[in-house]
Amino acid sequence: MKVSGFTYMRNSFKYGYPVIESIKSILPICDEFIAVVGKSDDGTREAIEAIGSDKIKIIDTIWDDELIKGGKVFAQQANIGLKAVTGDWAFHIQSDEVFHEDDLPMIYQAMKDNFENKKVEGFLFDFLHFIGDYKHIGTTRKWHRREIRIIRNDPTFYSYNDSQGFRSYPTHDDYINQLNSRKLHVKLLNAKIFHYSYCRNPDLLLGKVKRFVNYYQPKEKTEEQFAAYKTFDFGTVADILADFTKPHPATMAKTIAAQDWVFKHDPTKIALSPRRLFLHRVEQVIGWRIGEYKNYKIIK
Repeated sequence: MKVSGFTYMRNSFKYGYPVIESIKSILPICDEFIAVVGKSDDGTREAIEAIGSDKIKIIDTIWDDELIKGGKVFAQQANIGLKAVTGDWAFHIQSDEVFHEDDLPMIYQAMKDNFENKKVEGFLFDFLHFIGDYKHIGTTRKWHRREIRIIRNDPTFYSYNDSQGFRSYPTHDDYINQLNSRKLHVKLLNAKIFHYSYCRNPDLLLGKVKRFVNYYQPKEKTEEQFAAYKTFDFGTVADILADFTKPHPATMAKTIAAQDWVFKHDPTKIALSPRRLFLHRVEQVIGWRIGEYKNYKIIK
């Protein structure tokens, strides 16, 4: 059994992505790792090379401006990596996601145990969304709960939409035209994805948020929206957060120790509609996220 990791990125350091920590977190159980590096000017490519692992193979790309709208470029870059892997399993990780080293043996064993069971097309993971700092996580429907991160190396599998999970398409033309897709059959594993999307220096976070929003609306609108911001205002998060006191992945130790900002959360400022607040309370009690979008089918 061969395991291939893959990811994509561009100018990760400019926007505070923990891309090196991300790659290193799953590298121990990968036989190869495909890093799809968009043209960068912040040393991202050089830092990946400096990891010094002969498992890592870099593919240089230039992002297509025609695919920026709607975040389609994310799926395109993910698919470049996916189609380059040579393993039996393809382990996808995004540049702000990190896995805990304690979970790696169990994840590897799951791939091994289900290798011959072709009904299992991949594996699903729960998320821990860190908001503001490394001690608070988002708990509401504002944050997606689960996504597929491991799939079989099957030529009909492609990254979906703006790199939100994966789906199967009968032919490449079906994928290009977004027709006849089906959800993958996956198993949910008891391992968490540590997601640091809204956990970074607020100056870097403002740049990241503006760049990300630009993929979904005109640049002029984004500039107007953030014109008054000198740095990211964590007060705008206005969400229900929970304390996180468990250990973080070892690869994040230096990054966490170097935190150079203070996050203050006001639990009295919650920007949730009565309906969303009600649904959140129901989920907290019964553990069911009513009406949750699921780009997968869970099997036992």
